[in-house]
Amino acid sequence: MSSDERTVVHVVRHGEVENPTGVLYGRLPGFHLSGLGRRMAERVAEHLSGRDITHVVASPLERARETAEPIAKAHGLPVATDRRLIEAGNVFQGKTFGVGDGALRRPENWRHLRNPFRPSWGEPYVEQVVRMKGALDAARDAARGHEAVCVSHQLPIWILRSFVERRRLWHDPRTRQCTLASLTSFTFAGDDIVSITYTEPALDLVPVHLRAGAKPVKGAGMSKGYGA
Repeated sequence: MSSDERTVVHVVRHGEVENPTGVLYGRLPGFHLSGLGRRMAERVAEHLSGRDITHVVASPLERARETAEPIAKAHGLPVATDRRLIEAGNVFQGKTFGVGDGALRRPENWRHLRNPFRPSWGEPYVEQVVRMKGALDAARDAARGHEAVCVSHQLPIWILRSFVERRRLWHDPRTRQCTLASLTSFTFAGDDIVSITYTEPALDLVPVHLRAGAKPVKGAGMSKGYGA
C-alpha cells in the first residue's frame, strides 16, 4: 500500500425523522425518515452518484439505514451495519426536552446537568471519539483507494470532527456544523487524514431552524425531525 494512496470516507448525517410527539428519540427503535427525510436521502445519493463509492455502512438505527439505502442502491452495494456509528446515549431519551414544558422542569433531572464537559447527561465525549474513529478507520480500510459512506448522527459526527481538528469536545450544541443530510468528508493519504470538507447537498430542503449554526426557534426544539 502506498503511503499517499487516497481514500475518502463521507460521514453522512441522516435525513429528517418523523417525530410527531416531539421526543428526544436517541437510540429508541421505530423512528423512521419522514417523507422530507427520504427526499433528503435521495438528494445525497444524487450528489454522490458520480463518486467512486465501494462501501456503504450505517448506524443500526432505522433513520440511518434508510438514509444509506438510496446511496448504496445507486452504486449496486449492500448497506453494512456498524454499531459504532450509533447515536450518543442520553438519559433524556424518550422525553421532551424543554425548560418550560419538558424534562428540565423536574428537579430530579437537574443532577444530570452537573458536568457539561463530560457530559453528565449521556455518553462521554471521549467514548464517542473512540468508537467513531474506529468506525471511520474501518470504513477507510474497506474502501482503500476508493470512497466509502458512513451514515451516523449529529453529535457523534461533530465530536469526531472536533477531535480530528483538535478542538475541545465540550461545546454549545447550537454551533455544530452538521445539518440534516450533510456530509463531513475525511480524505486519507494512506492511514493519515489530510483534509476534511463539509457539504450540504440537501440544504434547500432543511427547515431554516435546523440548519447548521442556526439558533433554535422557541418551541421548535423538539419538533418533527429534531434530534441527531
